[in-house]
Amino acid sequence: MSWIMNPEGDAPKPPAEDNLVEDPSDPTRKVTKKTANQPFLAHKQYREKQEQEHQAWLQRKREREEKLAKGEEVGPEEEDPTAEHEVGFLGLLKFIVYLILIVVIAGKFFTGSFLWEYEGKWARLKTYWPENSGRLFSETYLATFDGSDPAKPLYLAVDGDVFDVSSNPGTYGPGGPYHHMVGVDAARSFGTGCFATHRTHDLRGLSENELRGVEHWKKFFAEHKTYYKVGKVLHHPIDPESSIPEHCDPKKEQKSHPTTGDADPSPHSKARSIREEL
Repeated sequence: MSWIMNPEGDAPKPPAEDNLVEDPSDPTRKVTKKTANQPFLAHKQYREKQEQEHQAWLQRKREREEKLAKGEEVGPEEEDPTAEHEVGFLGLLKFIVYLILIVVIAGKFFTGSFLWEYEGKWARLKTYWPENSGRLFSETYLATFDGSDPAKPLYLAVDGDVFDVSSNPGTYGPGGPYHHMVGVDAARSFGTGCFATHRTHDLRGLSENELRGVEHWKKFFAEHKTYYKVGKVLHHPIDPESSIPEHCDPKKEQKSHPTTGDADPSPHSKARSIREEL
């Protein structure tokens, strides 16, 4: 029934004197040692300790200078133990390493993958350390990587660049739908779509759209997550007077090469102009 006699409640008791300490931000007032104030109080103790160590270092420095003035032997000059050093290159490098570790660990925690389920070309070690990426192939030697020898990988070439496609034997291996593309530089077929008849690197006479198609597929193999470049193929020079391979689809060829009144009727002249543009 005490609340009836004193509805406003008892006045809060002031904290005990031994539970008060000087406020780190204002020496004229005091604060309690409650949990919320502990970080600020701990920081104050740290600063006081730093100041004591600095003063002790200054005293040792003065004593050393006095001995030097007297000609006495002294040891090497002591560095201020409380001096704050700039981060510098090593500190920045450590920060980057720690940041990368945090990111990959977080990826493993949230997605189950250290790389956050990224599987692109930049996640492949061979992107940074390619195996024999400067290797040179003759046309004859490239043909031996067509899947006829199970011990050899599957290689195909696009406009001079050779790529390893062994990770997809169902497509490029024997019996696969694109098996005829391995062991040869069939760059022309990637632009025209004539995969059966244009198994050649001869790009003469192709339209701009067809040439862009060749570049598209070359980029596709270069940036694929499981295919990678292994070298280049050395081709025999193409005789500029030789005939240009015929298109497998005359309608598609006509659409790619619309005739105009200013069109050059000579295929050899057209081939030379294409080469100059390339």
